[in-house]
Amino acid sequence: MLGDSYLYLISISKSNENNGVHTGDGSVDINGKPVLKQKTGNWKACSFILGNECCERLAYYGIATNLVTYLTGKLHEGNVSAAKNVNIWAGTCYFTPLIGATLADAYWGRYWTIFVFSTIYFIGMCTLTLSASIPVLKPSECIGASLCPPATPAQYGIFFFGLYLIALGTGGIKPCVSSFGADQFDDTDPMERAKKGSFFNWFYFSINIGSLISSSLMVYVQDKAGWGLGFGIPALFMGVAITTFFSGTPLYRFQRPAGSPVTRMCQVMVASFRKRNLKVPQDSSLLYETQEKHSAIDGTWRPAHGNELKYLSSSFSLHELLSSVLN
Repeated sequence: MLGDSYLYLISISKSNENNGVHTGDGSVDINGKPVLKQKTGNWKACSFILGNECCERLAYYGIATNLVTYLTGKLHEGNVSAAKNVNIWAGTCYFTPLIGATLADAYWGRYWTIFVFSTIYFIGMCTLTLSASIPVLKPSECIGASLCPPATPAQYGIFFFGLYLIALGTGGIKPCVSSFGADQFDDTDPMERAKKGSFFNWFYFSINIGSLISSSLMVYVQDKAGWGLGFGIPALFMGVAITTFFSGTPLYRFQRPAGSPVTRMCQVMVASFRKRNLKVPQDSSLLYETQEKHSAIDGTWRPAHGNELKYLSSSFSLHELLSSVLN
């Protein structure tokens, strides 16, 4: 209750400051200028993001769903080896989001991180399509039931090069797309803040639609029409995803990189340990990095002080935190 009331008061004060012309959360346009609230963000921007996510998921699951079958049937791997390779690749896809999230938060911002890793993603999709289409890049067909020539090291190398480019690409954009969609709603505006929950509902709906189409139609195409077409269609949809996303650039709201939360969390833990014997002041306002109502990070608010993480209180002062880390 108190947190909601505080946020509401902040939203009123910020709305008064910019007279409702600009957003109150510090968002800017592609050129770094304050955005016009009525002409950017909201659903008109999110429609491009949702279309991008649907196409990207269709492309991803178009590769992942039937990958074991391709490794065993076309690259002539054994079942154990194929399952191992797919599991390693899938694990890589879930590890690489750490790279994308760190780059987006600390250096590039979400938009440019999506741009870079989407390009890598598309190159990987095209490489995979070529490896399944050009005869010299794939093993010969089996002769009879038992004589199956194995793939050469070069054929393996090209295929897995494209596959792991996809893992890097999907991991790079995975933590950014949903957050970038959330950026299109101004948290200081109660009406826009309420719409953010609906956005996430539609976001996961888009994921499921892409997955459904891939798990049914794309698997059928790969089995009946060939793997070149079966990989080529997901590559085409990845191209559509990129085009859709960048078509909405004039409508987007951007948040400037504010530093990685992983770095700040580690700084807090180190400072907390170094300052563990300090006495916490009675005045909780002395525990914040700034005396203003807002956080030092543009577009965010100071968290209310409580006793749940009281053992970290001695590290909340940014000056003391940095001094503890550097000294």
